[in-house]
Amino acid sequence: MKAKCLCGSVEVTAPDHEEVGVCHCSMCRRWGGGPMFAVHCGPGVEFGGTTRPKTYRSSEWAERGFCPTCGTHLFYHLLPSDEYILSAGLFQGEEAFRLASQIFIDEKPGFYDFANQTPVMTGAEVFAQFGSGEK
Repeated sequence: MKAKCLCGSVEVTAPDHEEVGVCHCSMCRRWGGGPMFAVHCGPGVEFGGTTRPKTYRSSEWAERGFCPTCGTHLFYHLLPSDEYILSAGLFQGEEAFRLASQIFIDEKPGFYDFANQTPVMTGAEVFAQFGSGEK
């Protein structure tokens, strides 16, 4: 899959995926003004274009990436597994995506709801399944 930031200076190539997950955690909502619509792309992500992404170390095990020119949110990067979770909005042709899951449902504010019926996990369930720690 091909993607790019708003200004086009950061280009992304990632393995094909169809599923989008949503993270409702307070950190994702603060970072992007709403939940993060995320495409789990694994370690096989490449960055090109005229500008390299900047990163912010948001926890002991993860960093968040953004375009230093236009500020587009690009990814959440799990450092131990080198897995990239890319923002779904980066990709053109997103009609191929389907909403597959929601995490940190216990942190979702009451002012929005999705009509899609998906599996959901609380923050405690996410940490129990994938490891302990902070977001």
